[in-house]
Order: sequence, then C-alpha cells, then structure tokens
Amino acid sequence: MQEKKIEAKELIEQIIEGIQDKKGKGIVVVDMLNLGNSVCDYFVICQGNSPNQVSAITDSVADTVRENCGKKPYAIDGLRNSQWVAMDYGDILVHVFLPDVRAFYDIEHLWADAKTTEIPDLD
Repeated sequence: MQEKKIEAKELIEQIIEGIQDKKGKGIVVVDMLNLGNSVCDYFVICQGNSPNQVSAITDSVADTVRENCGKKPYAIDGLRNSQWVAMDYGDILVHVFLPDVRAFYDIEHLWADAKTTEIPDLD
C-alpha cells in the first residue's frame, strides 16, 4: 500500500508539471482514498482558456508522464471538442476543462467528504 501511495504521489507531481507547462490554471487534487466505492483514488482537475489550450494541456500531461514515469493513459476521452478531456491513469483520473464547462459540472464538489488540495497557479 505504501509503495502504491508513493507511486501515485510521483504520478500526480508529473501530471501537475505537465499542466503547468502549458499554463493550466485552477489545479485541484481530490484525494478519495478514504472514501468507499469511489471510481479512483485521485482526481486531478484543471482548466485551460480555449479548446486549443485544453488539447495542449492534455498532450503535455501525456508526454510528461510518459517521459518521467514511463506510463501512458489507459484512455483519453473528449479531444474531439476539447471542452472536457478526461485522462485515465487507473487510480488517477485527470480532468481538463474549459472554465464554463468546469463551473457547470463542478465535479470537485461532488465528493464533498474528500480531501482537496489546491495547487497555486504559476504566473
């Protein structure tokens, strides 16, 4: 269990690096480890200001994680319109939104009992 937690922490750090590399904003990590019956252990949620930026963030996350952790996502969905892209890394799901779509679905608040960590935006 401890090894899995360390691996997840490293993966999350690389995901955040990939997001920040393309100026992704509003990064939130939702820790659902202590919740029963959750679909995964962590959500990493962020946003880009345009469909092009959402797509670029998605590519950057995939490249950064592959280069530094040797992992590829099991699936990526939503690239057709790049309003909400979900990346499946097994125990970690990455969500990249346009701001209005993120506000509408408000997924970080669906798990109100989960621990959330906000990552400060880079300037």
